[in-house]
Amino acid sequence: MSGTLAKIAEIESEMARTQKNKATAHHLGLLKARLAKLRRELITPKGGGGGGPGEGFDVAKTGDARIGFVGFPSVGKSTLLSNLAGVYSEVAAYEFTTLTTVPGVVRYKGAKIQLLDLPGIIEGAKDGKGRGRQVIAVARTCNLILIVLDVLKPLGHKKIIENELEGFGIRLNKQPPNIGFKKKDKGGINLTATCTQSELDLETVKSILAEYKIHNADITLRSDATADDLIDVVEGNSWRLHSAGKQNAGGRDRHRNRLRHPWSLESGLCDSSPATLQRSASVYIPCIYVLNKIDQISLEELDVIYKVPHCVPISAHHRWNFDDLLEKIWDYLRLVRIYTKPKGQLPDYTAPVVLPDCRTAVEDFCTKIHKNLIKEFKYALVWGSSVKHNPQKVGKDHVMEDEDVIQIVKK
Repeated sequence: MSGTLAKIAEIESEMARTQKNKATAHHLGLLKARLAKLRRELITPKGGGGGGPGEGFDVAKTGDARIGFVGFPSVGKSTLLSNLAGVYSEVAAYEFTTLTTVPGVVRYKGAKIQLLDLPGIIEGAKDGKGRGRQVIAVARTCNLILIVLDVLKPLGHKKIIENELEGFGIRLNKQPPNIGFKKKDKGGINLTATCTQSELDLETVKSILAEYKIHNADITLRSDATADDLIDVVEGNSWRLHSAGKQNAGGRDRHRNRLRHPWSLESGLCDSSPATLQRSASVYIPCIYVLNKIDQISLEELDVIYKVPHCVPISAHHRWNFDDLLEKIWDYLRLVRIYTKPKGQLPDYTAPVVLPDCRTAVEDFCTKIHKNLIKEFKYALVWGSSVKHNPQKVGKDHVMEDEDVIQIVKK
């Protein structure tokens, strides 16, 4: 591993020395591709052994969504979890109190949301310092990441944490690049761009693909893409080709849905184990920046903080502004509640079936209830905003909306 770290440091140093312009774009693209390959080796060392993320880190997924608290030591993650979920996570005034992943659960708007208090990460975590690799590996399984920051300390901490997560293939508040990639047997590299490109040209694309020993492929750029975007697509394609033989047709469909809906519950491949996740490419996860300890700043400073995108100021100790935080969490998770109505009875509004917004068809609802229910399905009656009249008779492909009511009629 030390050899890999030395190579990474050498490439990063060369990239820092290289001036960015059109003449060096080809060389920088090549360096970025090499860096991405070395980072992948760091995540999945050769030999295949060595077991998962480490003792205390492999937490089973429960509930409808999973949220990870990421931040530097002693910024208030444990206090926030304790006050949100009522779970005791050891809290102290010195650094590195939490040494393992501490799970908790909060119920909000009928959904059961799992909270993970991850140990504090340090600069260099992506390179294996501290327990950073295990912490970030668990963060990859989350549907939403809360980066907890101390409002009194420089917001440079925010950049450091983002850099560590980016180094592990976690893309925050971004959509997957709109790039078409198809390998072929012959014909060389064929590049098609549907819009003007500021960074990528044919030579840069060829140099990046050559690093992956790809010499015949069709590339379609449907947006102004960067070298990093192309590398993400190639890395992801390599992983899908590697795992295609192990997936059934249903598995392939689920994987396509994850790519199509990056902010859905499946964006972080939540139903996979961390060991599987370590073999995957980049994941696209929504993120909220939680600025803690606002009880120690002025109202004028608080007004400025409120204007920062994706930020929520709170005081975990005094439980200030928890309502805003929970509402923003709900918005970013994009969950849909479906209420059930047994025949001849009133709808049950106390226990909704919660689905990700990318999977709200009647068939998805049936699968969530029981895998065999769809086999007995005849039709459904739906009340709510997704139908033109109440009730409306629908089939299994009907897409429902938040707070719809459904009654299943069996054969």
